[in-house]
Amino acid sequence: MARQKRITIEGDHYYVDLVFYNYILKCFVVIDLKAGKLTYQDIGQIDFYVRYFEDKVKLKGDNPTIGIILCTDKNDTMPKYSVLSDNENLFASKYMLYLPTEEELTHELKREREIIERRIELDGKIDG
Repeated sequence: MARQKRITIEGDHYYVDLVFYNYILKCFVVIDLKAGKLTYQDIGQIDFYVRYFEDKVKLKGDNPTIGIILCTDKNDTMPKYSVLSDNENLFASKYMLYLPTEEELTHELKREREIIERRIELDGKIDG
């Protein structure tokens, strides 16, 4: 939907790097690109963007906005002690400067599928 989407609040301007609308999930996806290590300021910034979209942009019937931070150096401890740990719609991930090979993508999809299947199996055991 937009690149460098401007948000103006009380005369101050902020810029969301990328804004998408996922028609399948029926939600906005806001992406913040960071060149460097993930900081608590970055996490606060994406949380701010997500909350803004929830309040001012999202329409009735839309699902919750998803916020994604893509950074060149991910710190695993920072998200653990931040708002990311309490919000299922905020994500931080390290990005690569190259596209993965078909084999890497296939491997990753299989791995994710196995994780999801294990969760479903565990949930079935808990409920049953």
